[in-house]
Amino acid sequence: MPGRKIRVTSCSSLHIIGTSLSNPAAKSMKVSATTNTKRHHHHHHHSSKTNKTAAARAAAMVNHDTENLSPIFSSKSKSSDSTDNVGVGDSKISHEAIEQDVTNLTNLNNLPSTNAFEALQISSDRLRTIIAALHCNILIRKADLVRNLDYVANVLDAVHEDETRIKQQHIPVAPIRRRLMEEDDGALSEIEPDSVPNEVRDWLTMTFTRSMSTLKRRPSDKPKFKSVAQAIRAGIMVDRIVKKWTLRIKLKTINEWTFDVFSVNEFTNGQCLRYVGFELMQRYNLPNKLHISITTLQNFLEQMESGYSRYRNPYHNLVHAADVLQTTYQIIYNSGLMVENWLTDLELFAIFVAAIVHDFEHTGTSNNFHIQSRSDVALIYNDRAVLENHHVSAAFRLMRQDEYNILSEFTSDEYKNFRHLVIEMVLATDMSCHFAQLKTMRSLISMQENIEKAKSLALILHCADISHPGKPWDIHHTWTQSLMEEFFKQGEKEKELGLPCSPLCDRDNTLVAESQIGFIQYIVEPSFIVVGDMLEKVLKSLVAADSEVLSPSIPNRSMTSSPSPSAVSSTELNLQHDEQNGLERRLPSSMTTPIPRSTIVRRPWAEYLKLNRERWVQEAEEERRRKQLNVIEEEP
Repeated sequence: MPGRKIRVTSCSSLHIIGTSLSNPAAKSMKVSATTNTKRHHHHHHHSSKTNKTAAARAAAMVNHDTENLSPIFSSKSKSSDSTDNVGVGDSKISHEAIEQDVTNLTNLNNLPSTNAFEALQISSDRLRTIIAALHCNILIRKADLVRNLDYVANVLDAVHEDETRIKQQHIPVAPIRRRLMEEDDGALSEIEPDSVPNEVRDWLTMTFTRSMSTLKRRPSDKPKFKSVAQAIRAGIMVDRIVKKWTLRIKLKTINEWTFDVFSVNEFTNGQCLRYVGFELMQRYNLPNKLHISITTLQNFLEQMESGYSRYRNPYHNLVHAADVLQTTYQIIYNSGLMVENWLTDLELFAIFVAAIVHDFEHTGTSNNFHIQSRSDVALIYNDRAVLENHHVSAAFRLMRQDEYNILSEFTSDEYKNFRHLVIEMVLATDMSCHFAQLKTMRSLISMQENIEKAKSLALILHCADISHPGKPWDIHHTWTQSLMEEFFKQGEKEKELGLPCSPLCDRDNTLVAESQIGFIQYIVEPSFIVVGDMLEKVLKSLVAADSEVLSPSIPNRSMTSSPSPSAVSSTELNLQHDEQNGLERRLPSSMTTPIPRSTIVRRPWAEYLKLNRERWVQEAEEERRRKQLNVIEEEP
């Protein structure tokens, strides 16, 4: 719609600068941040000075992001070095200047024609302005964005047609084109073949052949291709913009119950755990608040993905870890406890880490399989919560290494509290403790005393771990198929070892639909009823505790340890100033009136549990019908 504005939020700290999502292992294409193009002194509204300023601002933004966050997209990849930052320096980028450049995007009347020499540089500068605006969260009108990108595309088409025509007709190279060919192409000198799309590589090869055959050069001269460098740079920048927008759109739904982790995993080439984990931690500024190195956090998340991929499990893999992490966060966020100061930054970080590590290095087999097969891990943990003990133990052993030690700046008390929470939460995911855990929580809910926070968080993680039947059918059915495949693989191993086949592990005789009906009715649904009631009890206790405060809208001092991303209000600062000066400040009546807050927790899973169970009932009828037909066919 013409005139509609596009706003890209700055809450996400994921960047797609300097790396390739299509091939995470591929080396990054190094593009010089500055250009040495000789400019003609044509008098139009874009001066050389303005172009250099816009290019420098955008290049600074690109290089800043590349230095800080690109490793999260490519394991151990270092796509920036000293040559990437030439000509940028450490100067601060003016927000107002970028806004002025964005305003200039609306004027396309005086731009040179798309086949003019100046059009290449103008296109590059405008793309850089767009990138800088996106990083600074500056509004760009949709109509202006489309018109500018269309202009850039037409410039690239004109360059391509011109190069092709010269190749086919053997037209002598004009002086202006000869000058293009002779300019420095530093950006092209380090392009890796695998990092360039086929059509761009073909274009580069065709142009290279033409220049060698038609231009007479001194033996010491090297053919240069500045026009191609500009075209490749522009194309890559547009591609990065599109990918970054797409990823942010996908992660924008991270607060929603219907978040599609499979879609994010597909878009990130099987790296969704690091993306979701990093997004949530940056959303609440936890690395900065807890003094956690960004590089160390990235290394830790990459190693988590490696551990989850060790046994190539159909279900207990990094996608499951990302799903449980997002679901755990969503349950707390949906309840309203994220804004009630129920959690400290340390506790929120412990929740995220517990969800990330809760199935680390899972073998794709059950605790009972390890016990029956007398595996090493069963012997180590004496047949008690075998896998759960291994998950948390292996994670803490990993964090003892400096490269992955995200706890290095914690005090002794912080480490002790963090470790206690993580252990409590991960061990509670042992399914053999399920009914005892629900019984204990029901008893705590009925009492007047507040519920111990560790037990509350443990139940939330446990419910998130078994939550897929409460998700939309497509998501739930995909998880069910993956889980059953993992069960069947375990059954095949048990047959090979001469062990009894565990329930639901016989590929030939298991009734999948019937198993899911029972799972929903007796396990998942009762668990979510209890967790919903527990969250409402916690909310009521918080509201009751705050009822004595004059104004709930004024944060108290305890908020400094809260994970809330909001800053201290000006009202609070004024109150603190008056208190220091011994003055009694009278609040407006609107601020002394208690603000009613809901203590009812929305339960989005309830409707999906109902719909999915009804769907499985239909599937079960089909299963029974097929089984009866098979019996009839087998009869003599």
